[in-house]
Amino acid sequence: MSIRYSKHLPALVFFCDLLLLNLSLYISHFIIFNTYSVYDASAIFILVVNTTWIAVSLMSKNFDVKRPLVLKDNINRFLLTLIYHLLLVFGIIYFFKIYDISRSEVMISYSMFFLFILAYRSILFFSLDYYRKKGYNHRQILIIGDENIAARLVKSFGQHPEYGYDLSDLISEDMIINMPEEILMNTILSKRPDEIFICYKQLDSDLLKRLISFGDENLIKIKVVSDLILSNNYARLVDYDSFPVLQITSHPEISVKIKVLKRSFDVLFSLFVVTAGAPVFVIVYIITKATSKGSAFYRQERIGQNGKPFYIYKFRSMHVNAEKNGPQLSNDADPRQTKWGVIIRRNKLDELPQFWNVLKGEMSVVGPRPERQHFIEKILEKTPHYKKLLHLKPGITSIGQVHYGYAENIDQMRDRVRYDLIYLQNVNLNADLSIIYKTVKVVLKRPGK
Repeated sequence: MSIRYSKHLPALVFFCDLLLLNLSLYISHFIIFNTYSVYDASAIFILVVNTTWIAVSLMSKNFDVKRPLVLKDNINRFLLTLIYHLLLVFGIIYFFKIYDISRSEVMISYSMFFLFILAYRSILFFSLDYYRKKGYNHRQILIIGDENIAARLVKSFGQHPEYGYDLSDLISEDMIINMPEEILMNTILSKRPDEIFICYKQLDSDLLKRLISFGDENLIKIKVVSDLILSNNYARLVDYDSFPVLQITSHPEISVKIKVLKRSFDVLFSLFVVTAGAPVFVIVYIITKATSKGSAFYRQERIGQNGKPFYIYKFRSMHVNAEKNGPQLSNDADPRQTKWGVIIRRNKLDELPQFWNVLKGEMSVVGPRPERQHFIEKILEKTPHYKKLLHLKPGITSIGQVHYGYAENIDQMRDRVRYDLIYLQNVNLNADLSIIYKTVKVVLKRPGK
């Protein structure tokens, strides 16, 4: 087998992460205290951060760089590791009552660490992608089995040179039938593959077991390729004891890690907004109460995740009994709006109480806009794919809200759904942060719609 320096990549990434962590710690310490010398609580904090990071990182293996290269998956694993690390560090600080640590130092340290890692990982993945497209750092693969499945596999690898795979040979089913097992194994060894892809419509379980044992003995990875063509469907492997089963859906299933990460972010971000924005809440409440009759708050039933109804909260922007004639959509010239309501709707201030819905777990900061059952039924008549969005928690903001804005009729609601369906294919924290950033830009521009 040829020497592969890429096997040292995980160790390099691990030590670079540790280096960037300490760089962040010392730079933040210098920013706060104007010195690189650490003492007392700062020294203890740095020691705790380093030891816990080493432990959590080794357990999560976020430093592994796997093929195919998917930057967002690697960043998501890193973020999840960072959250666990933060919880562990804060737990140790609380348990041992180390209260002299500067909060500013902690915030700056972790913010810089995340930015450093984001830049470093991006450069690393771009470099590896470029390097493999140039024909370097490739792995030799051997394909065994059905020629049609093998052809599709080779075509896929050809379209994605960044995977870094070169086909050494194909051993078809017809060749195996007349080939003694000893010759088969010797033939495989002569090709010196790094990985073997087994493409069978009817897999010989005894042969597979022998190939797996053979791969373990000779440090060759064994991968089994199904003859299924999923098109726009998505699959995950479910292991029922000794029976691997593909669970197929028409939309990507959100992993437990992403759910935990997204929920943790929702709670932390909402607490920050509610705490930092408390003066704004009070001002909007007082003006809303003073400029029109009725309660300052307004609640309305909406449909949430998995079709479960819940009550959404807003600052009231319309006159009392605005929907006495039934459900209606609003528009810029809606006479039902109060003068103050026009202002807070344009600046999205009426949405602020929805952070309470987020803290209750009924909504997320980012997700498809929650609608009423009346309008959902009308949308479904012409856009049945809308039902897929009910697998997600609705959000205060969304990609549809950013790129389209408020909808004034059913056709516009259907147009906005297309954006939210794109988000469904790519639910992750990176996408959420991007949407939040774009939402802030939209609010600052104060568009009419």
